[in-house]
Amino acid sequence: MMTIRIWDLPTRLFHAAFALSVTGAILSAKLGDTWMDWHVRLGITAFALVLFRILWGLAGPRYVRFSQFVKSPAATWKYFKAQASQPYKSAGHNPLGAWSVVAMLLIIGFQATTGLFANDEILTQGPLAQFVSEAGSSLMTGLHQWNATWVYVIIGLHLLAVLVYTFKGQQLVLPMINGDVPATRLAPQTQSARDDLVVRLGALVLAVALAILAWWLIQLANNAGSTF
Repeated sequence: MMTIRIWDLPTRLFHAAFALSVTGAILSAKLGDTWMDWHVRLGITAFALVLFRILWGLAGPRYVRFSQFVKSPAATWKYFKAQASQPYKSAGHNPLGAWSVVAMLLIIGFQATTGLFANDEILTQGPLAQFVSEAGSSLMTGLHQWNATWVYVIIGLHLLAVLVYTFKGQQLVLPMINGDVPATRLAPQTQSARDDLVVRLGALVLAVALAILAWWLIQLANNAGSTF
């Protein structure tokens, strides 16, 4: 079957790393105690990955750019009403899925950012908590705890959407693994996403820069003798 490349390798690696880091951060927080050391590392990793996806959404290949897949509320509503009668043939995220991507980046990005400044006043402290006032850190801790519910909600909705579309015969998981979508599922004349050496090297440079940022934040947390 003829296929078309939609998801570039950096985007696919981001997706896997993001899922693992967020899942690990949640599990380590539930385990508590010395596992909180891993919570901070994985939380910082998720923070760096959110930054990567935002920047990649501005400069990456066509189907990962926000300007390509984020539609207006009117267009999203039109898509939602048409789902019962006709399949969506455009490449990349559908309009409803696009807004879920934005929501996930905002919610998890907010969770990771507030965690940088959080402090439970026992064992756990974000790497940047030492640079803000006690009141400021306390505020960030409260927001971090409050937003945790929304993290569970957006993850649950994401998994539910994947199951629903899979049940409807629209495979979403495999294309995010191999990058390719059957041509029959796409509109005629759909172009392939760029996924050459230049794209991958550009993503690597960005990833290395953000890895350095993450390493610096982890060192701050280690030197403070605590995590978030």
